[in-house]
Amino acid sequence: MNEEQLHKARHSIAHLMAGAIQELYPDAKNTIGPAIDNGFYYDYDFATPISDKDLNKIENKMRELSKKWDTFEQKFVTPAEAREMFKDNPYKLELIDGIEKDGQQVSIYTSGSFFDLCSGPHVANMKEIDLGGFKLLKLAGAYWRGDEKNKMLTRIYGLAFENKAKLEEYLTQLSEAEKRDHRKLGKEMGLFIFSDLIGPGLPIYTFKGNAIRKEIMKYSNELQSAIGFQEVHTPNMNKAELFKVSGHYEKYKEDMMKVVSNYSKEEYFLKPMNCPQHTQVYAAEKRSYRDLPIRIADFANLYRDERPGELNGLTRLRCFCQDDGHAFCREDQIKQEFNNVLSAVNKALTTYKMSYVVRLSLWDSTKPEKYLGDKEVWEKAQKLLEEILIESKVEYVVGVGEAAIYGPKMDFISTDALGRKWQISTIQLDLIMPVRFGLTYTDSDGKEKTPIMIHRALIGSPERFMGILIEHYAGNFPVWLSPMQVKIIPVRENHNEFAKKISDQLKSLDVRVDFDDRDEGMGKKIRAGKNERVPYMIVIGDKEMAENILTIESRDTGAQEKMSTEQFVEKITKEIKYRV
Repeated sequence: MNEEQLHKARHSIAHLMAGAIQELYPDAKNTIGPAIDNGFYYDYDFATPISDKDLNKIENKMRELSKKWDTFEQKFVTPAEAREMFKDNPYKLELIDGIEKDGQQVSIYTSGSFFDLCSGPHVANMKEIDLGGFKLLKLAGAYWRGDEKNKMLTRIYGLAFENKAKLEEYLTQLSEAEKRDHRKLGKEMGLFIFSDLIGPGLPIYTFKGNAIRKEIMKYSNELQSAIGFQEVHTPNMNKAELFKVSGHYEKYKEDMMKVVSNYSKEEYFLKPMNCPQHTQVYAAEKRSYRDLPIRIADFANLYRDERPGELNGLTRLRCFCQDDGHAFCREDQIKQEFNNVLSAVNKALTTYKMSYVVRLSLWDSTKPEKYLGDKEVWEKAQKLLEEILIESKVEYVVGVGEAAIYGPKMDFISTDALGRKWQISTIQLDLIMPVRFGLTYTDSDGKEKTPIMIHRALIGSPERFMGILIEHYAGNFPVWLSPMQVKIIPVRENHNEFAKKISDQLKSLDVRVDFDDRDEGMGKKIRAGKNERVPYMIVIGDKEMAENILTIESRDTGAQEKMSTEQFVEKITKEIKYRV
């Protein structure tokens, strides 16, 4: 079953669920029920609330009903006819108003006694679907049309795959994902906290969590410095005029957080991205073709007004930074700039042990209102970007509608240890923003020309990436990235002095060490080290002191090994230096 067939099957099972609910709960009002990755959902306004315990009953009714459903029949009706059909459902009436306003036809799909507003597509016959491959998963709350001002509905999520084996494989993955949940592991390992007094989506990183965050940023800085980027620091808030020129005010304002001054009526916003500020770094001096490319990097905090219901641990935040960079270059330098960043991204993702595919993200030409610039500029930018991929022999897939508002991009879709896809790295070609800001350089012929702007992020947000990595590694970070790299445990008080010398020696080499001389039992200290997922634990007792050796237990192998202090220092410093 290909993706298109699977999408049809998922959409059809969503209708089957709606038909079952109609029979079991006649007073329930259905709203929308699309197919999604891994399954489908349907939002309902139930007269009497249901719970997860009711899902099995709905599933059974679905299987019973499927035997009577042969086809999905489509017909088109007038808006007046549709209103009569759904006269008792205010949600459907609202949708019909929107369809009529857009000048579209009203499409109805019918199976058995169930009918619904729907544009399709569906399978021709329910017998095409292996019903062993679906399962109702859970209930959740969802505002009508995603607006918190509207009524809270009950969303029913379902899984749907080609067959039972694929479903069970995914359920196993879900179970493993639950064990690896970065919110759970982050709390267990003491990496970050959220406070109601500070606000949702605004994490505090502990000493350990900040160690990981800093290592991610340090590595990104090394990679970007190697390809000529220099770091600047820009303010967290800016006048609205900056975003009006860039176009973000027009296209992105609802996702920006406004700042109010006690002394000025000027409109300010916390910045959601760095690119407009970097245009001002470029514009601060007159530029010649000899100056280009100019490469600017920035780790300043960014802010986005995410809806509370969309926040998710570290992977969806209101405050974060990015390993953000912008190159201003001539057209003949574009390919080299892209290849430089491609190389850096590949090195980063290889180090983090994440495979990836490249997606060429294009605009949706049927919805030009979503973007800045005209058709000719977009076609030129997209052609340039595709030519670079082809010339560089980079395999890619195409994603229509995935472009940024100002230009097409290469997105790196990474796969984690559980096989889940994450859009992490990106390189974007922008022919629009330099024009909007009036950026120029003097070319070799003495004429003023507009530079090309390339936006790039190697791993994106270090905070979001940290959340992804916690789950990717199941908390077992490689040594170089581990918040605590070594835990030293003296058996008794008389072993403290010897153990402390080892600790101090390692710390002098910038190894992160937890010297655990607490008045606690050995078992408790070792359990703490395992819970914290420390790569190496060193227990110091009489034998170790007498023979001047270390007994080292590896987190990854579980094996104990004896070696001299010098041997261990060489081993761990090499692992840290080469990020293995």
